[in-house]
Amino acid sequence: MSHYFINDPTLKHELKTIDVQLKGTSFRFYTDRGVFSKEGIDFGSKLLIETIKFHGNEKVIIDMGCGYGPMGIYAAKTCPEATIHMVDVNERALDLAKQNVELNQVKNTKFYLSHLFDGIEFNADVIMTNPPIRVGKAIVFSLYEQAQKHLNVKGRLIVVIQKKQGAPSTVEKLKTLFSHVEILARDKGYWIISSYND
Repeated sequence: MSHYFINDPTLKHELKTIDVQLKGTSFRFYTDRGVFSKEGIDFGSKLLIETIKFHGNEKVIIDMGCGYGPMGIYAAKTCPEATIHMVDVNERALDLAKQNVELNQVKNTKFYLSHLFDGIEFNADVIMTNPPIRVGKAIVFSLYEQAQKHLNVKGRLIVVIQKKQGAPSTVEKLKTLFSHVEILARDKGYWIISSYND
């Protein structure tokens, strides 16, 4: 069985287009088989987009596990002065993200085919992630640990995760890495969690 967090070049394409409204702005995205939430933006990612507030001084934003790009492209539209670094291990998803950047006419983006932060050699002001829960807790927790090391001073890690898929244990793990951990929103079992250090 093919999963969205692995590369499967043998998987047949089934390209489709979806139209969505994100915080009052219209977006159009290409999706395909073999990528996360191909039928439409998942509730968790949409809740993160609706919840996150940018301060206006962010220069570097990482969308870790960007999929076909909705969170990163929203950030690129919202923060035109920042560079949005979109990272995924799935080559098909990353190719779609590149197409969707052009489709939505944003230019302040860069792309990385990488397992977590393996190919990332810089720090960020914000790291956003809808972590791939099916890879297991050890890898998800490793994502948090690596994210903490890739944040600038007072840089923020913003995570969306379902309560039933480990939101409480995520909060406890983040408290071991960050001095400030806050639940920004709860809706339909999804939690948006913000973490940063002084």
